[in-house]
Amino acid sequence: MNDKVKYWMDLSEYDLETAQAMLDTKRYLYVGFMCHQTIEKGFKAVIASKGIFPPKIHNLIELSKKALLYDEFSNTQKDFIMNLNPLNIESRYPSYVERITAILTESKCKEILSKTKELLQWIETKL
Repeated sequence: MNDKVKYWMDLSEYDLETAQAMLDTKRYLYVGFMCHQTIEKGFKAVIASKGIFPPKIHNLIELSKKALLYDEFSNTQKDFIMNLNPLNIESRYPSYVERITAILTESKCKEILSKTKELLQWIETKL
């Protein structure tokens, strides 16, 4: 693994650990945000592995396409990144926080974290 790929994967793992810490402390809004960050950086690692500088975007669907992974996803994986995608932006703006907070229950956050771990493991197989 080259240094650029390692950089992105190290950040991805750090964000995954942070998502777990947010779940443990019941800060559910940030579980979704950190799971998004985890997958975003995983995609950027794959892009970097192709010798391309990852774009400064946060859209998981676009990043997965640039990483040439989107067409390999199962329908379940596609659904997951579509649901995870808005948690990056919407958790930053007060007008969305109430709506997102209502959705991100403890059980939902556990599910999101579990699926994030699974997808990150899948991404790692593509490196």
